[in-house]
Amino acid sequence: MVIIALLSNFYYFTGMHSHLSALGQRLRRARRRHFPRDDLAAFALRIGVSRATLQKMEKGDLSVSMGRYHAAARVLGLAHTFDALLHEPASLFDDDVR
Repeated sequence: MVIIALLSNFYYFTGMHSHLSALGQRLRRARRRHFPRDDLAAFALRIGVSRATLQKMEKGDLSVSMGRYHAAARVLGLAHTFDALLHEPASLFDDDVR
């Protein structure tokens, strides 16, 4: 039973890490495109984090809060993309229509 739980956690974190790693890569590309003259320290200052935290974000570190990513997205003009997180498409069978 313990082995199954450990394997389950391993696959969960592996999948989550790949998503966050991709998010970090997109953040790095957007930072370089929108602020090509900023180094890590300058952009970190813009979004209110340390240089080390920005490095973690661009690596997809699990310890960085989503609020930090949202701050970066806001500075990059991409805050609207957070609306797509956990967005479930409407179904014809839903009772409450929004």
